Amino acid sequence: MKTLKKNFLDEEIILENEIVKLVPFNRYDALKLQSIIFDDSVWKYMGMFVKNRYDLENYIENTLELQGKDHYAFLIFDKQTNEFAGSTRFGNINFKSEKLEIGWTWYGKKFHRTGINHATKFELIRYCFENIGLRRVQFSADLENLASQKAILKLGAKQEGVFRNNYVDSTGKSKDDVYFSIIQEEWEYIKQTHFDKINQNNVQ
Repeated sequence: MKTLKKNFLDEEIILENEIVKLVPFNRYDALKLQSIIFDDSVWKYMGMFVKNRYDLENYIENTLELQGKDHYAFLIFDKQTNEFAGSTRFGNINFKSEKLEIGWTWYGKKFHRTGINHATKFELIRYCFENIGLRRVQFSADLENLASQKAILKLGAKQEGVFRNNYVDSTGKSKDDVYFSIIQEEWEYIKQTHFDKINQNNVQ
Protein backbone atom coordinates (compact mmCIF):
# COMPACT_ATOMS: atom_id res chain seq x y z
CA MET A 1 0.00 0.00 0.00
CA LYS A 2 1.43 3.36 -1.07
CA THR A 3 1.84 5.92 1.72
CA LEU A 4 -0.78 8.64 1.36
CA LYS A 5 0.74 11.95 0.28
CA LYS A 6 -1.17 14.73 2.03
CA ASN A 7 1.05 17.71 1.21
CA PHE A 8 0.31 17.78 -2.53
CA LEU A 9 -2.02 20.74 -2.01
CA ASP A 10 1.02 22.88 -1.17
CA GLU A 11 2.98 21.90 -4.26
CA GLU A 12 3.22 23.25 -7.79
CA ILE A 13 1.80 20.32 -9.72
CA ILE A 14 2.54 20.23 -13.44
CA LEU A 15 1.28 17.22 -15.38
CA GLU A 16 2.17 16.60 -19.00
CA ASN A 17 2.03 14.19 -21.90
CA GLU A 18 2.36 14.55 -25.67
CA ILE A 19 -1.12 16.07 -26.01
CA VAL A 20 -1.69 18.26 -22.96
CA LYS A 21 0.02 20.17 -20.17
CA LEU A 22 -1.76 20.93 -16.90
CA VAL A 23 -0.50 23.84 -14.82
CA PRO A 24 -1.77 25.22 -11.49
CA PHE A 25 -4.65 27.66 -11.95
CA ASN A 26 -3.36 31.25 -11.89
CA ARG A 27 -4.80 34.64 -12.76
CA TYR A 28 -2.33 35.50 -15.52
CA ASP A 29 -3.04 32.43 -17.62
CA ALA A 30 -6.74 32.27 -16.71
CA LEU A 31 -7.28 35.63 -18.39
CA LYS A 32 -6.12 34.02 -21.64
CA LEU A 33 -9.34 31.98 -21.59
CA GLN A 34 -11.40 35.01 -22.63
CA SER A 35 -11.51 33.93 -26.28
CA ILE A 36 -13.32 30.67 -25.42
CA ILE A 37 -15.03 31.13 -22.05
CA PHE A 38 -17.99 33.37 -22.95
CA ASP A 39 -20.08 30.58 -24.44
CA ASP A 40 -23.31 29.47 -22.76
CA SER A 41 -23.07 25.99 -24.29
CA VAL A 42 -19.83 25.42 -22.36
CA TRP A 43 -21.55 26.22 -19.04
CA LYS A 44 -24.93 24.59 -19.62
CA TYR A 45 -24.34 21.82 -17.07
CA MET A 46 -21.88 23.60 -14.78
CA GLY A 47 -24.43 25.20 -12.44
CA MET A 48 -23.33 28.69 -13.45
CA PHE A 49 -22.57 30.86 -16.47
CA VAL A 50 -19.60 33.03 -17.43
CA LYS A 51 -21.04 35.62 -19.79
CA ASN A 52 -18.73 38.63 -19.43
CA ARG A 53 -15.52 39.99 -17.90
CA TYR A 54 -17.22 40.50 -14.53
CA ASP A 55 -18.28 36.83 -14.43
CA LEU A 56 -14.77 35.80 -15.47
CA GLU A 57 -13.22 37.80 -12.63
CA ASN A 58 -15.62 36.16 -10.16
CA TYR A 59 -14.81 32.73 -11.56
CA ILE A 60 -11.08 33.37 -11.20
CA GLU A 61 -11.40 34.76 -7.66
CA ASN A 62 -13.63 31.91 -6.50
CA THR A 63 -11.27 29.34 -7.94
CA LEU A 64 -8.20 30.92 -6.36
CA GLU A 65 -9.98 31.22 -3.01
CA LEU A 66 -10.49 27.44 -2.92
CA GLN A 67 -7.04 26.61 -4.26
CA GLY A 68 -4.98 24.63 -1.76
CA LYS A 69 -7.91 24.06 0.60
CA ASP A 70 -10.11 21.18 -0.49
CA HIS A 71 -9.61 21.97 -4.18
CA TYR A 72 -6.64 22.05 -6.53
CA ALA A 73 -7.48 23.59 -9.91
CA PHE A 74 -5.53 23.36 -13.15
CA LEU A 75 -5.49 25.21 -16.43
CA ILE A 76 -5.40 22.93 -19.46
CA PHE A 77 -2.91 23.79 -22.20
CA ASP A 78 -3.39 22.11 -25.57
CA LYS A 79 0.08 21.33 -26.94
CA GLN A 80 -1.35 20.70 -30.41
CA THR A 81 -2.66 24.27 -30.83
CA ASN A 82 -0.46 26.03 -28.24
CA GLU A 83 -3.55 27.47 -26.56
CA PHE A 84 -5.22 27.23 -23.18
CA ALA A 85 -8.25 25.01 -23.68
CA GLY A 86 -10.09 25.12 -20.35
CA SER A 87 -9.83 24.09 -16.73
CA THR A 88 -10.28 21.09 -14.42
CA ARG A 89 -9.62 20.33 -10.78
CA PHE A 90 -9.33 17.98 -7.85
CA GLY A 91 -12.11 18.63 -5.34
CA ASN A 92 -14.04 17.16 -2.42
CA ILE A 93 -10.70 15.93 -1.09
CA ASN A 94 -11.12 13.54 1.83
CA PHE A 95 -7.81 12.36 3.27
CA LYS A 96 -9.46 10.23 5.95
CA SER A 97 -11.22 8.13 3.32
CA GLU A 98 -8.33 8.55 0.85
CA LYS A 99 -10.46 9.80 -2.02
CA LEU A 100 -11.25 12.86 -4.11
CA GLU A 101 -13.35 13.93 -7.07
CA ILE A 102 -12.04 14.96 -10.48
CA GLY A 103 -14.37 17.43 -12.09
CA TRP A 104 -15.42 21.06 -12.62
CA THR A 105 -13.98 20.43 -16.08
CA TRP A 106 -14.74 22.57 -19.09
CA TYR A 107 -13.21 23.12 -22.52
CA GLY A 108 -13.78 25.71 -25.20
CA LYS A 109 -16.02 24.37 -27.94
CA LYS A 110 -13.16 24.12 -30.47
CA PHE A 111 -11.43 21.59 -28.17
CA HIS A 112 -14.38 19.23 -27.91
CA ARG A 113 -13.86 15.78 -29.43
CA THR A 114 -10.13 16.33 -29.97
CA GLY A 115 -8.86 13.74 -27.49
CA ILE A 116 -7.70 16.38 -25.03
CA ASN A 117 -10.14 15.32 -22.31
CA HIS A 118 -8.93 11.71 -22.37
CA ALA A 119 -5.31 12.86 -22.18
CA THR A 120 -6.12 15.29 -19.36
CA LYS A 121 -7.99 12.73 -17.28
CA PHE A 122 -5.17 10.20 -17.69
CA GLU A 123 -2.69 12.56 -16.05
CA LEU A 124 -5.09 13.44 -13.23
CA ILE A 125 -6.10 9.86 -12.45
CA ARG A 126 -2.51 8.63 -12.65
CA TYR A 127 -1.39 11.33 -10.24
CA CYS A 128 -4.16 10.41 -7.78
CA PHE A 129 -3.25 6.75 -7.61
CA GLU A 130 0.49 6.76 -8.27
CA ASN A 131 1.59 9.98 -6.56
CA ILE A 132 -0.97 10.75 -3.86
CA GLY A 133 -1.79 7.09 -3.18
CA LEU A 134 -5.57 7.40 -3.06
CA ARG A 135 -8.01 4.49 -2.86
CA ARG A 136 -10.85 6.07 -4.85
CA VAL A 137 -11.33 8.69 -7.55
CA GLN A 138 -14.88 9.74 -8.34
CA PHE A 139 -16.56 11.69 -11.11
CA SER A 140 -20.03 13.16 -11.52
CA ALA A 141 -22.10 14.50 -14.40
CA ASP A 142 -25.47 16.18 -14.64
CA LEU A 143 -28.15 13.59 -15.30
CA GLU A 144 -29.04 15.40 -18.54
CA ASN A 145 -25.43 15.67 -19.71
CA LEU A 146 -25.19 12.44 -21.71
CA ALA A 147 -21.99 13.51 -23.49
CA SER A 148 -20.09 13.89 -20.20
CA GLN A 149 -21.43 10.58 -18.92
CA LYS A 150 -20.21 8.86 -22.06
CA ALA A 151 -16.79 10.51 -21.74
CA ILE A 152 -16.46 9.34 -18.13
CA LEU A 153 -17.33 5.76 -19.07
CA LYS A 154 -14.58 5.89 -21.72
CA LEU A 155 -12.12 6.44 -18.86
CA GLY A 156 -12.96 3.00 -17.52
CA ALA A 157 -14.99 4.36 -14.60
CA LYS A 158 -17.94 2.40 -13.26
CA GLN A 159 -21.35 4.05 -12.99
CA GLU A 160 -22.66 3.90 -9.42
CA GLY A 161 -25.95 5.75 -9.23
CA VAL A 162 -27.93 8.97 -9.31
CA PHE A 163 -27.76 11.59 -6.54
CA ARG A 164 -31.10 13.38 -6.66
CA ASN A 165 -31.24 17.14 -5.97
CA ASN A 166 -27.48 17.00 -5.62
CA TYR A 167 -26.92 20.72 -6.21
CA VAL A 168 -28.76 23.94 -6.92
CA ASP A 169 -27.70 25.82 -10.05
CA SER A 170 -27.39 29.58 -10.44
CA THR A 171 -31.05 29.85 -11.47
CA GLY A 172 -32.23 28.11 -8.29
CA LYS A 173 -33.10 24.85 -10.00
CA SER A 174 -32.34 21.53 -8.26
CA LYS A 175 -30.18 19.25 -10.38
CA ASP A 176 -29.49 15.51 -10.30
CA ASP A 177 -26.02 14.04 -10.81
CA VAL A 178 -24.81 10.63 -11.94
CA TYR A 179 -21.74 9.36 -10.03
CA PHE A 180 -18.91 7.16 -11.29
CA SER A 181 -15.67 5.90 -9.78
CA ILE A 182 -12.34 4.19 -10.33
CA ILE A 183 -10.76 2.46 -7.36
CA GLN A 184 -7.10 1.75 -6.67
CA GLU A 185 -7.41 -1.99 -7.33
CA GLU A 186 -8.66 -1.32 -10.89
CA TRP A 187 -6.15 1.31 -11.96
CA GLU A 188 -3.35 -0.82 -13.43
CA TYR A 189 -5.82 -2.74 -15.59
CA ILE A 190 -7.61 0.45 -16.69
CA LYS A 191 -4.30 2.14 -17.49
CA GLN A 192 -3.41 -0.69 -19.87
CA THR A 193 -6.85 -1.08 -21.45
CA HIS A 194 -8.14 2.51 -21.66
CA PHE A 195 -4.96 4.63 -21.75
CA ASP A 196 -2.39 2.34 -23.33
CA LYS A 197 -1.35 4.66 -26.16
CA ILE A 198 -1.05 7.74 -23.94
CA ASN A 199 0.80 5.73 -21.29
CA GLN A 200 3.35 4.42 -23.80
CA ASN A 201 4.01 7.90 -25.18
CA ASN A 202 4.05 9.65 -21.80
CA VAL A 203 6.84 12.23 -21.70
CA GLN A 204 7.41 12.04 -17.96
